[in-house]
Amino acid sequence: MRKRARVIYNPSSGREALKKDMIDILGVFEQAGYETSAFATTPAPNSARDEAERVSREGFDLVVAAGGDGTINEVVNGIAGLKKRPKMAIIPAGTTNDYARALRIPREDPLAAAKVVLKNQTIKMDIGLAGKKYFVNIAGGGRLTELTYEVPSNLKTLFGYLAYIVKGAELLPRIRPFKMDLKFDGDEYVGEASMFFLALTNSVGGFEQIVPDASLNDGKFTMIIVKTSNLAEILHLFTLVLNGGKHINDPRIIYRKVRKVEAKPMGDAKIMINLDGEYGGDAPMTFVNLKQHIETYANLDDIPDAAVETEAPEVLEAERKFLAGVQELPADEESKK
Repeated sequence: MRKRARVIYNPSSGREALKKDMIDILGVFEQAGYETSAFATTPAPNSARDEAERVSREGFDLVVAAGGDGTINEVVNGIAGLKKRPKMAIIPAGTTNDYARALRIPREDPLAAAKVVLKNQTIKMDIGLAGKKYFVNIAGGGRLTELTYEVPSNLKTLFGYLAYIVKGAELLPRIRPFKMDLKFDGDEYVGEASMFFLALTNSVGGFEQIVPDASLNDGKFTMIIVKTSNLAEILHLFTLVLNGGKHINDPRIIYRKVRKVEAKPMGDAKIMINLDGEYGGDAPMTFVNLKQHIETYANLDDIPDAAVETEAPEVLEAERKFLAGVQELPADEESKK
């Protein structure tokens, strides 16, 4: 039986470039061996999510998320909770395209992005579970993390990344600390912080140095807690980010690799949670890393080796024991092998 693929695309993403290239995009996936069809999302809530779940339950082998980070998030939420999950592919057509950036998928040319499937390279990606919702790139809380859903969608489309910069400049003077209680992997932070976030990739808001040592599938979030709310100090931290990721050892932040985080506000504080750029509810909330949960097409040739765990831990441990055993063999017995 021939494999089936469904391209779920946002017709308003990328100034409608997807619609123009859709026939050629379908042809690429046909060339890759998939009987391929397309679905244009509608303004109805969870349109992409519901379609992804439907075709996955019908046994489709591949679901292609074509659009911005929001479309990708919805598609993941449609398939992540299923026992049998199809593969995923990404065709970026949004504003920042953080997920595509991390997978080294072309971000300016939808047809070139589709052709990544022809390389037949996949990676089993970590995703996050926040309460009952899934995220693929970032979860966070604090005033600056509210930036992405305070920018109106029409401004994102018209002005792209510039809209975020303008809104960020407006929000910076309004940053205030929250009293937080964050429990993570047997440790805890209790105190004031202006924001915290959990990253699954190295690209956060288009900046690749915020998480310079990110791994895509090691089963851990990169957690950053920004303790200061002083405007000058936050701007200095951004300078350190841009200067080669030198912020990770700064005493004004906590930088850790963690598998699970429980976040709750203290006192009368309210912490709105951002999941992949959209409002995801309010704390208290628990975040869990689901290791290597969804197999995704990627341009592995361009992804740094350090960002990908290529073997399962049990395989790596077996290799280590084997090599240790060989090294302990007497020289004469080793030469007989």
